[in-house]
Amino acid sequence: MQISTNLMFDKAIAQMGKTKDRLGQVQLQLSTTKSIIKPSDSPDKTTTITRLQSAITRQDSYVSTIKNTMNKLSLQETALKSSSDILVRMKELAIQGANDTMSPQDRKEIAIEVAGLRDQIRSLANTQDENGSYIFSGSRVNTAAYGSNVDGQRPYQGDQSVGYVPVGAQREVDTNRTGTQAFSRIIRSDQQGNQESVGFFKVMDDFVSALQNNKPAEIQRSVGELDIAQHGMTESIANVGSGINVLQSQQSVAEENILRMKTTLSDVKDVDYTEAITQMNKDMLALEAAQSSFSKISQLNLFDYIR
Repeated sequence: MQISTNLMFDKAIAQMGKTKDRLGQVQLQLSTTKSIIKPSDSPDKTTTITRLQSAITRQDSYVSTIKNTMNKLSLQETALKSSSDILVRMKELAIQGANDTMSPQDRKEIAIEVAGLRDQIRSLANTQDENGSYIFSGSRVNTAAYGSNVDGQRPYQGDQSVGYVPVGAQREVDTNRTGTQAFSRIIRSDQQGNQESVGFFKVMDDFVSALQNNKPAEIQRSVGELDIAQHGMTESIANVGSGINVLQSQQSVAEENILRMKTTLSDVKDVDYTEAITQMNKDMLALEAAQSSFSKISQLNLFDYIR
């Protein structure tokens, strides 16, 4: 192996170059707060960072979906609770109207209030969200759940579709209750024991008619039917409330997952300031020492150096 002054210079310059590059890398890490500047710095860590970022994005999507769904269910819950309160009042009026001491005129006056309460519930059944969508119409969100009285009927105009959205890796929840679920039909029995399915609002229309026409037997029947309707409404409220509880629990899980993964991501991605500053100081000292040595060596020729 031949030794020359040029060889010594080249080695010294190469060593200073490596030290300077390492120092520049540490300084860049400190200025960007990132331990990995480019993927080639650490392929394994880069893969981990990409996987964690993807998982965090997915959990963020779950949280957003959960919040939107909770808003929908809360709107349904409010409408159902208001309807339930109205049904309680209607039952009170039915019991009052069934009293034998009531005159035909008294019952007609009660009928006026009952008709108003019926229209209030129908308005609640046609509740719209902030986007103008009818919340009890299934997938027919642009159509009112219950139409106007046609031939003595108030038909349900929605469908039976129930939407489901993912709120976790293996968890879905329903986003709505159809009109026939929330405002369920009633099974009516006649004097012969025959049964028929009667629509929610048909029960109320018949109640109003019985009051207007002074039919105590039909008014008494309305007492029992309104009680059944109110129980069905209570069940719907419980189902919606249960769904909201599930969403709140799932939101907590998702937010905890996000916090945990962000902490892990920070550990992998962010620079350790103490370690980086220590390394920077070491590299600066090494560079200064190398530059000082090179300055002295460069003033000697090879014979002086090996003498």
